[in-house]
Order: sequence, then structure tokens, then C-alpha cells
Amino acid sequence: MTDTSSALNIVHPGIDDALIRHLVRTFYGRARADALIGPIFNAAVQDWDEHIDKISDFWSSIMLRSGRYNGRPMRPHLMLPLRGEHFDRWLQLFEETARDLCPADVADAFIIRAGRIADSFEMGIATQRGEFHSPRHARD
Repeated sequence: MTDTSSALNIVHPGIDDALIRHLVRTFYGRARADALIGPIFNAAVQDWDEHIDKISDFWSSIMLRSGRYNGRPMRPHLMLPLRGEHFDRWLQLFEETARDLCPADVADAFIIRAGRIADSFEMGIATQRGEFHSPRHARD
């Protein structure tokens, strides 16, 4: 596993936009077919090409500091019926996909950030519902 602090503070030389797009497209292909999270994604997303473009820009902004994503990622998730098991499955599928497609150190860089994103979204959604959740996915 990559050191978290260094993984979060550098742009990994093995990551480029083509890899990000391939990872995002492959992950969402798997997520859409998944029995637990597929129905939620399929009900929420109308245009998959547009969604893949938007999420690829999101990950490019995170991993490459490209600044291409200018949306509010939490907002659309607040309206979805997401619970802890959905975040757990999303992260499991994302980690499997990253490990299948990327060298170990590159996969680690994506997975570290994905865990932090999952925690942020899960805690934000809980707060909107008047609940409290501690971070469960971030790795140190």
C-alpha cells in the first residue's frame, strides 16, 4: 500500500486522462450490472455517455489536478436512497476495477481517494438526514 500522505499530495506519473476514462467506463459498466447498486445508478442516470464524461472530469480534477470538473458532486447523491451497504459495494467494485486495470501503486492512489470520497458522501448524506456517521473507508 502506498503511503497515504504522499499519495494524496502528488500527481502520479502513471495516471493520465485515458487511464481515468478507461477506469471510469469499466467501473460504471460493472456498477450498472451489479444487483445492489445497479438499480440505483440505472434509475438516476439518463445519459451514460454524458455521465462518464462528467465523472471522468471529476477524477481528472482529483488525480491530475486538471480543474476540468466544476460541479457539485454531493448534490445529486443527496436525492438517492443510499445507505452504508451501497457505499461499501461501490468502493468494493471500484477497488476491484482499479486493481484489474492499474499497476498496484496507481490502483492504490485511486483507492485512497475513493475511500475519502465515499466517507465524504456518506457523512454528507447522513447529515442531511439528521444522522451521524464516522468515516469508515479512508485509509491511513
